[in-house]
Amino acid sequence: MSSPFDGLSIRVAIVVGLVASLLVVWALDRPHGRWSGRLRERFLLGVPWGTLVSVAGVVGVYLFVQHGWQHWRNPVTVAFASWSYLYPVGVLLGPFSHGGPGHLLGNVMGTVAVAPLAEYYFSHYPTDRGETSFGSWRTNPWLRAFVLFPLGVGVVGLGTSLLSWGPVIGFSGVLFAFVGFALVRYPIGTVVALSAQGAVRTAYRTFQNPLVEASASSSYSTPWWFGIAIQGHVLGLFLGILAGLLVARRRDGRVPSALRSWAGALLVTMSLSLWALWWYRGLEKYVLYRGLGVVFVLAIATVVAFAVRAHERDSFGGTTRTLAVMLVLLPLVTMAFVAVPVNLTEVQGDGTAGVDTGVDVRGYTVMYAEDVRNQKVTAVDVSVGGETTRVNTSGVIVVNPDREIWSREVTKGRLAHGGSATVRVGGVDWSRAVDVRRVGWSTTGGGSTYMVWLRPENGSWQRAYSSGPATAGPVIKGLNVSVAPQNERFVIRLGHDNETVGTTPVPARNETANVRGIQFTREDNAIYANVNLTRVEVARRENA
Repeated sequence: MSSPFDGLSIRVAIVVGLVASLLVVWALDRPHGRWSGRLRERFLLGVPWGTLVSVAGVVGVYLFVQHGWQHWRNPVTVAFASWSYLYPVGVLLGPFSHGGPGHLLGNVMGTVAVAPLAEYYFSHYPTDRGETSFGSWRTNPWLRAFVLFPLGVGVVGLGTSLLSWGPVIGFSGVLFAFVGFALVRYPIGTVVALSAQGAVRTAYRTFQNPLVEASASSSYSTPWWFGIAIQGHVLGLFLGILAGLLVARRRDGRVPSALRSWAGALLVTMSLSLWALWWYRGLEKYVLYRGLGVVFVLAIATVVAFAVRAHERDSFGGTTRTLAVMLVLLPLVTMAFVAVPVNLTEVQGDGTAGVDTGVDVRGYTVMYAEDVRNQKVTAVDVSVGGETTRVNTSGVIVVNPDREIWSREVTKGRLAHGGSATVRVGGVDWSRAVDVRRVGWSTTGGGSTYMVWLRPENGSWQRAYSSGPATAGPVIKGLNVSVAPQNERFVIRLGHDNETVGTTPVPARNETANVRGIQFTREDNAIYANVNLTRVEVARRENA
């Protein structure tokens, strides 16, 4: 007997509830065609075709270019980021590719919520005085819906790729351009649309998993703000604002009040976390400049309000409108000034940074290294206020000098927590997986010792890295007990006064080993030292 709260029943209830709610609203408003009429004033057949075409293109890139159709949760990403101007494939595809299904769906839902408002402002029908539909190719509604709007999306995406500070992957820059474009004419509507984004995301997740069971568990996580491409988002926002101002200048000059523009811009930038300015500080440590970020979004809101109001016809002179455009262009020019030298950098040599062991896959090298210089973050060395772009990194690194790729794909901490990972490399017409595994021991009261292994698709495991030994806290018969990698296995070492006085391989499961009168017994995933009637745990297998 099925539960009334099973997945199918809840999904049906969601659909019925949505339809019933809309019917109630329709009955209360009795629109008599007003709803569709308003849409048909700006949209061909009342549909935001440009948004749908753009979303279809982004999803198509994920499915068929990044091989998401075959590997939905682990597509090829490293080949489709904008690593350098010297790698045009990445520059062209980076803004339309994604790092995984969550990244893709988040940007698609945001686009579905906000882009129709931007497209409404753009309009499929001419709004300038004296212009008529089909009067020219530029006023043809079919071309505006299916060609010009998607073409504008592509140009903005390319702009975010060309002017970004370092590698870009994801449609979020274009999403922020939609936001900036809509803000110029509909600031409060943009706030509402972003609220709808949250509703769409919740509805999708609810329909996908109507009933969720969870329990407390340990997990590896980075701060939520780590990895947010703030500069790319700001770049997209100002590109959208600039485009919106140019459209406003051509039309009737009606713009919102300064208060509405300021409030809308402030609410939007705050809700979209444009205040989350962050940077690296050491290995897997990051710093958030929250206070500076709030000042930053206040400045953005003020610039938006001034720029929008300056474009109201007959209210301000041409000099003021020019100044407004200059204020919007200033951050774009600044970003370009930084972006050009950063994106002209090359991977030095073969990019392996002195690492001897790695797996080669059709021009890619997958390797593991610790505390090596991040060759992309530190492309241009800058030190300001105690912070520096000269940062080191540890983890699984993918290098392809022909594509100007140098990327830390899996952090040391994430690999240590999970024990394994899969890195996928490839190109437009191929993909290959490289498996990564960390095997190690955690000593009691001490650190960890481990080896990292790599295996290419249809290949064998290769040892890529061995750490130093780890010494347990307990002292047995006056001797220190350590576990250390040796060749392709682990050994137990006994030491005294910094000298090794005995060594034995780590015993297999449920077996023992004797050295210097100490019996070491392995029970499942733990190693115990036994002396007379004393028994002490000295090490335990990682991720057991």
